[in-house]
Amino acid sequence: MEVKHNIGFVTLLLTMIAGYCDTVTFVSADALFSAHVTGNFIVFAYQFVKGSDIHAWVKLLTFPVFILAVMAGGRIAGKVINHYTLLFWEGALLLSAGIIVAVFSYYGIFSEVVMYTVAMITVFAMGLQNAFGKLYAKETHGPTTMMTGNVTQASLDFGTLLSNGFHHPEAWASLKKQLITILGFLVGCFLGAYAGKQYGLVTLILPGLAMIICYFYHRKN
Repeated sequence: MEVKHNIGFVTLLLTMIAGYCDTVTFVSADALFSAHVTGNFIVFAYQFVKGSDIHAWVKLLTFPVFILAVMAGGRIAGKVINHYTLLFWEGALLLSAGIIVAVFSYYGIFSEVVMYTVAMITVFAMGLQNAFGKLYAKETHGPTTMMTGNVTQASLDFGTLLSNGFHHPEAWASLKKQLITILGFLVGCFLGAYAGKQYGLVTLILPGLAMIICYFYHRKN
């Protein structure tokens, strides 16, 4: 199932959600990255040399959780017709994570265990989004959870435009696509930073709902 006329929108939505979730967990879950999990290696190394306790080791747990999520995404993709089924499960996980926070906070029993559990659920959800991007590359303009490759391509495109007096249609088209991913991720980071600081992990409900809506829209189209 390919909905080419919505590639720009899907790309923007996914990059915003990835930036949002990555920043929310970083701000509200002990500096833990949920989308760009390799970043947790850096945080772990820093906390380790600073003499941190066992909490630093939790960062390493994100890696096997992420791997399991990608493997699960591959299994799901092999059994469904609608590509966006992966996004439905991503949304269900994010929505569940936010609801868990809301329930435990309401009863005054929110703890570090709950916080890390919710963070790992978010990592799993982001793993599914990464699997979606790899399995269905034509559904987006590029990677939606890590911006290094997109920034590299945008830089190459800009260099091509400079050397051709900005008269290079292919480079313009590619640059516009990369800007959607980069700016979408940046906006998501700002929104996630604000939401995480003001309201915490409960705001994972929002990207969860967005993913589920995205799934049902593409199921009908």
